[in-house]
Amino acid sequence: MRMFAVIAAAIALLASPSAFAASGEPTNDDQKTLYALGLAISQSLGTFALSESELDFVKSGLTDGALKRTPKADLQTFGPKIQQLQQARAAVVADAEKKAGTAYLTKAAAEKGSTKTESGIVITPIKPGTGATPKPTDTVKVHYHGTLLDGTVFDSSVKRGEPATFPLSQVIKCWTEGVQQIKVGGKSRLVCPANLAYGDRGSPPAIKPGATLVFEVELLEIVAAK
Repeated sequence: MRMFAVIAAAIALLASPSAFAASGEPTNDDQKTLYALGLAISQSLGTFALSESELDFVKSGLTDGALKRTPKADLQTFGPKIQQLQQARAAVVADAEKKAGTAYLTKAAAEKGSTKTESGIVITPIKPGTGATPKPTDTVKVHYHGTLLDGTVFDSSVKRGEPATFPLSQVIKCWTEGVQQIKVGGKSRLVCPANLAYGDRGSPPAIKPGATLVFEVELLEIVAAK
């Protein structure tokens, strides 16, 4: 698991003499790098949805392991339970996200000009196109802006300043279906239910399990097959 690789790297750095010289705000490059390592670990722990008090136990285990102290729990016994805990927590998060997503989809579908497909995607035209519509086997060139329900941007070719090109057969189902409803030159908003996006697994750290996603997609071109 990637999470364990990151934590192993953290332990190696924490065990070094320089690691424990830092306290409070990081001021030099080494301290900022260690702080960044902590941020990286936090992303790996995102699906556990830890409370502050639970995080204290994680810190305690990390510290004891790095300093070779006597462990307070047997890793052979409780290590296998980590994945079980992760799955249980992810299920709780997914359930809450799906409820919020259902409400959002209902509201979006009621907006003027919006349509809801049989699969559950809500499509709202923003700018009409005049060109052809792509087939599921086509490769398309698009500009897009992806957000969570609270407006947080998790991915955006617009922000990067560079369009994206990809086969419609190799993206999430919401895109495969939804982009086929856009004509070249047009732009639409796609509200994607979780089952047509990243499902109950999500796409950590940005996208939670069960998350409904919102995309603004501008279809620039249907790329000619080589």
